[in-house]
Amino acid sequence: MASISFFRFPPGLSRVWALGMMGAARLSLPKVPGIGFWKLCGSGTEEGFTPVPNTAVYAILATWPDAETARHQTRAAPIFRRYQNRSTESWTVFLAPVSARGAWSGTVPFDASGEMPDGPLAALTRATVRPLKALRFWQRVPDISAVIGDDPNVAFKIGIGEVPLLHQVTFSIWPDRASMAAFARTDGPHARAIDAVRDGDWFREELYARFRILGDHGTWNGQSPLAKLDTRP
Repeated sequence: MASISFFRFPPGLSRVWALGMMGAARLSLPKVPGIGFWKLCGSGTEEGFTPVPNTAVYAILATWPDAETARHQTRAAPIFRRYQNRSTESWTVFLAPVSARGAWSGTVPFDASGEMPDGPLAALTRATVRPLKALRFWQRVPDISAVIGDDPNVAFKIGIGEVPLLHQVTFSIWPDRASMAAFARTDGPHARAIDAVRDGDWFREELYARFRILGDHGTWNGQSPLAKLDTRP
């Protein structure tokens, strides 16, 4: 299974600390008992869908052997506690991979199994953008961001990444497969960008994964984003 933890830091020294941990935490995360694949990510402004760094928000993605280990370590492991103590808000969502295609840093990180859920699901995409294609890629992103921002179905969305401009991760949560598919396939900025990516060979490496949502802890913007799924009309 997998977890993604998001942390929001206040202005000042805490943000300096968080930036420094993009390097320093690489020494601590491999020592967390039970942790498998992991990645440290920064974010962009405007929910992450821009190349301009947002020094307030960072994320840790990790895989675990089981849900009990994931829940315990994301609360109790010293490195996660340090992030939580420094941040003004944190939220962790627990995920069971149901489909995965592609690689991340040459590794297949998610052991996908089970059927696609009928209810809520999460989508993660990750790409390494070819340097000569980066400008054309980021010219497409504002239009995509505007469309996903206006979509009433998406319960949560954020853009994160390991390296500004060249590594991009999108993570979103949807009430069901139909609403996610409608966004992905309906003619518009997103669908046209997908066509451009395929035709122009923009990405050096790609990963597409879908997850069943197992639960969460913490808040984001004052509440659990999963609460939006429970209150849909």
